[in-house]
Amino acid sequence: MSWKNLILCLSMASIILSCNSKEKNFKFAIDSISGNDLKAHISILASDEFQGRAPSTIGEERTIRYLEEQFTKIGLQPGNGDSFFQEIPLVKISADKQMKFKIKSNKGEYNLIFSEEFAGGTPQLSSEVSFDNSEIIFVGYGINAPEHNWNDYQGLDVKGKTVLMLVNDPGYATSDSTLFEGRTMTYYGRWTYKFEEAARQGAKAAIIIHETGAAAYPWGVVQGSWTGAKFYLADDMLSKSELYLQSWFTTECAKRLFEGSGLDYDRSVSSASVRGFKPVKMNMSASVKIENKVEYIKSNNVAALWPGKKISNEYLIYTAHWDHLGINPMFGEDSILNGALDNATGTAALLEIAQAFTTLAKIQDRSILFLAVTCEEQGLLGSEFYALNPIYPLDKTVGVINMDGLNIFGRTKDMTIVGMGRSTLDGYAQSVLKKYGRYICPDPTPEKGGYFRSDHFSFAKVGVPTLYLSKGIDNLIEGKEWGLAKSENWIKDNYHKPSDSYDPEIWDTKGMVEDVRVYFEIGYDIASSK
Repeated sequence: MSWKNLILCLSMASIILSCNSKEKNFKFAIDSISGNDLKAHISILASDEFQGRAPSTIGEERTIRYLEEQFTKIGLQPGNGDSFFQEIPLVKISADKQMKFKIKSNKGEYNLIFSEEFAGGTPQLSSEVSFDNSEIIFVGYGINAPEHNWNDYQGLDVKGKTVLMLVNDPGYATSDSTLFEGRTMTYYGRWTYKFEEAARQGAKAAIIIHETGAAAYPWGVVQGSWTGAKFYLADDMLSKSELYLQSWFTTECAKRLFEGSGLDYDRSVSSASVRGFKPVKMNMSASVKIENKVEYIKSNNVAALWPGKKISNEYLIYTAHWDHLGINPMFGEDSILNGALDNATGTAALLEIAQAFTTLAKIQDRSILFLAVTCEEQGLLGSEFYALNPIYPLDKTVGVINMDGLNIFGRTKDMTIVGMGRSTLDGYAQSVLKKYGRYICPDPTPEKGGYFRSDHFSFAKVGVPTLYLSKGIDNLIEGKEWGLAKSENWIKDNYHKPSDSYDPEIWDTKGMVEDVRVYFEIGYDIASSK
């Protein structure tokens, strides 16, 4: 053998050994993500000791200290200078549950019962808020969307008045693909938009009629979220507006009011989804009195950094919200909302993925920020605050991978991209899943507006590429129908209720482990791509 051939053979052998070593190293990192570790983190984060992880409580203190301790133990650096915390100024408004809500019509008066018939409160920073005889107007879906040639407020002055509206948008109601995005909910269907638009229009009060299908959750979820304290960013636009009340009515309550106005409820609802709808004066007025406890508080995002090597001034962010709903006496003896699936699972995944990156002998090119955000349950406030006050420049942030409510129902052939087609990162997910003989599917229930309901959306709004990859439904053994039904039943029975607790006897976390490994590999590919 000539020297040239010998050198060539040695070079080839070196390359093969290097590739094998890289693959072996990567496999070690992947395999380090274990079900036992995930379950250990979940069992702690969702324990009664953490009291439901409500912001600005002892539950928050225990949660963020646990995350700080774990990130330090793993070997990550503080993500905000010399601190793991990004402090967020908030306003907490706790309304008296004896608040008075009176509806007056020609046929008499209705004194509504808090929690049973209506829920809500005020965004105003005042110890007492009241108004009398505010005219009620049914404004359909309460949408002003020029790009869809739709304006429910056109030619209407609602200053000082009470607007009553439907949840979701006209496309959902009609399944007409020419209206908005058909059955797929747009941002105009979300309650956050509807209250903000009512405030922009100058309304005194805004009421959304709850309907389980259109809202994507039962009245019990509204009770759990809207009968306790509400949080706002310190400079929230609603607090600066003339909107005194943001509220929800049950469908039954709304039907009574329409009947009292001499209006057919079903016909009125149907007319609201027809282009050219005209608002309807209900010949009723609303009077409200609310006593509040207003507190200026702070909560924290938790940020941990794993620096990159070649392009360390560019960043990939993994997000998961650590917060849940705390303690709500309305639920009786078992009043702690532990938030095991929502979102101790995603927070545990954040820790496991961080640990996996530290086991790589070859560090990824870009830096990775592990961001556990607060106040997701209050309207994505923690992620919104970061997006408006980024620790690292947004123009140097190559992407966000969001994890929220992971798989507890076993292995699946697929994973779901919520908002598929909206991001340049979709291809990374498709590539990794294909490698493992799995596939991507679009959101099976786009009418629920999931794309607008988790923390990636705060980053998408400011132009950062995002990936909200969620659990699949095509169960390896039972199939798609079973998987979707399992997920739907869980939401109906457990979402935002004390029953969202960790149960090792029922939970099947094998699929969760596989999904978390996918999150890790997608992040590695993005952090290492050119």
